[in-house]
Amino acid sequence: MVVLNDFFLDRIVKIQDISRLYELISKKSQLGGSIRGIPQTDLKGGNATNIAYALARLGAPVSLITVSDRTSSHILQDTFSEFQNATLFLSDGKPGRTVSLEFSNKGHVVNIMLSDIGDNENFGPEKLGQKEQSAIQNADAIIVANWASNERGTDLSKFVFEKSTKSLHFLDPADMQSRSGEFKEAVSDLASNLDSLCLNENECNILLKQFGLGGISGNDETKRLVSRLSEKASVAIDLHTSFGAFWSNGKEVEFVKSFPTEVKFVTGAGDVWDAANILGYLGGLEPKERLLFANAASSLYVGNSNGMPPTMQEVLSLATAGI
Repeated sequence: MVVLNDFFLDRIVKIQDISRLYELISKKSQLGGSIRGIPQTDLKGGNATNIAYALARLGAPVSLITVSDRTSSHILQDTFSEFQNATLFLSDGKPGRTVSLEFSNKGHVVNIMLSDIGDNENFGPEKLGQKEQSAIQNADAIIVANWASNERGTDLSKFVFEKSTKSLHFLDPADMQSRSGEFKEAVSDLASNLDSLCLNENECNILLKQFGLGGISGNDETKRLVSRLSEKASVAIDLHTSFGAFWSNGKEVEFVKSFPTEVKFVTGAGDVWDAANILGYLGGLEPKERLLFANAASSLYVGNSNGMPPTMQEVLSLATAGI
């Protein structure tokens, strides 16, 4: 499998009381100074990087094509060094940087990300040398992630999908709110070469609005809307939400509810879900089995306070218990 193309250096900031933090920031903004006692964690990040890492943790052979500078390349190499079947193709450039603010909203953990996109913003086909193109041509699956942060995302997707005629093709756009109209056009351009459009709840609502459909609400209504969206976009939709996962090809539709989990970590959960979902496709699982498998992987991830993707054995144990 080949995953493209973003790499970020992430800092996770856990906020216990957002109102109190606003109050402290307001006071400190007058004279400056420090606000102490805010838990923070530094991680490698980026949708493509997270998906590749989650696939490697599940035991899958994977190649990551991304951009990094001298310092961050050492972080990537160290991160993937434990996996014998992981290959890195690194173009020289500035990685992205993100500060992810995690806080509770009505009992649900949510995150807001402040991002410097770096050179992920202009990653086009010209970044792919002969070695990268060879890996793409021989891959079982191609995953293009974070289209929203890459101004060349459509060009890159077209190129790699056309280069890999025997591969399964996946696209996860990330939050494309600021380019929603452009993304609708991109989906139309790419649909004939796309096997799955992977969305979270927010991204799905953005695209539903572009197609003149309503917002998702409840299992039955969401099933109807996902089916309509798949039909209108002419591509299979894989949707993961906090309450469950959906799939539709425009004719059939399936739903599998989420596992009950105490949420301890949210940043990157969708990437882990994508990785397991993709393996489900490659393993020939039926849609309900595949969604269950992906739900199990993401449940284990969000329940781990260290933000570590699960292993295959861990996922199989939970998924089997959920059948």
